[in-house]
Amino acid sequence: MLSQIPTHLIAGPLGAGKTSLLQHLLAQRPAGERWAILINEFGQLGLDRALLQSSTEAGVSLAEIPGGCLCCVNGVPFQVGLGRLLRKARPDRLWIECSGLGHPTELLAQLANPPWQGVLDLQPLLMVVDAAQLVSGAALPDSQQRSLPLAGLLIANRTDLLSVESRQQLADQWPQALACEHSTVDWGDIPCHAAPPATTHPPAATEQPIGQLALQPAQWQCHAQLAQPPYSLAWRIASDQCFSLAGLEHWLSATPWLRAKGILRTNQGWKTCNLLPQDRIHWQDSEWRQDSRLELICAELPAREQLEEGLRAARCRQ
Repeated sequence: MLSQIPTHLIAGPLGAGKTSLLQHLLAQRPAGERWAILINEFGQLGLDRALLQSSTEAGVSLAEIPGGCLCCVNGVPFQVGLGRLLRKARPDRLWIECSGLGHPTELLAQLANPPWQGVLDLQPLLMVVDAAQLVSGAALPDSQQRSLPLAGLLIANRTDLLSVESRQQLADQWPQALACEHSTVDWGDIPCHAAPPATTHPPAATEQPIGQLALQPAQWQCHAQLAQPPYSLAWRIASDQCFSLAGLEHWLSATPWLRAKGILRTNQGWKTCNLLPQDRIHWQDSEWRQDSRLELICAELPAREQLEEGLRAARCRQ
């Protein structure tokens, strides 16, 4: 029987830096402590697991639930996905990354009730917010705004982009916020309840969760949610397809979106991006090699065929 697993919910708006926070925490995982990570993404194609995979090692198990916020999918995918993850991983600690379009308050209520009551030991909510948004006084999306008072740790990210005056304003207006750059947070700053008594667990299962089937050479898959806003459009592309980095940047600059996230094989190696509209396009190196993945979340109904035609045109010429 699993019981009283310390469980941390990470919330925050789109692009605030939740996945980056997990990457930094993974690098600080206490020796011998087994972690399980459940990732929720709004879009139909899971990307965060690919982005996190290079940060994981033995003792860390990952699972994804794409296609909507955890508390808005009738509970069934969430219950099944979380139950399967816990049975396989038998973790000492659980992390749940909530979609930036999700509802953290409702999810916390679900986790505090059966069948998770007694199984999970809910820790203080972690909330990642762009520091500039806090300083400007701009309201967060409604579901995130309602969760703000529940935050056990409010992380004001990207303070490196603030002026000296704005940093002082942040300290004056939000003294409880932990200011950081690139979601770099020390393990010692994570608020935790007292750990339950140590128990002896049987070995965790070693097999990986069943993933998506490998793509055939030159194969493209498109995953779309175009029924209601916000819309999502994502592509999974065979690894033999190589893109021009300059072509991708031109395509992204000419396309309206609320969020763009991807991991792609380019003429300058495998690269990742995680962008908001106001961001300068920035690429990071990636160790992922399985396939290329790119997802857009849009406020307006995207022109699917036109966008894919433009994306195909961004491939390197043979």
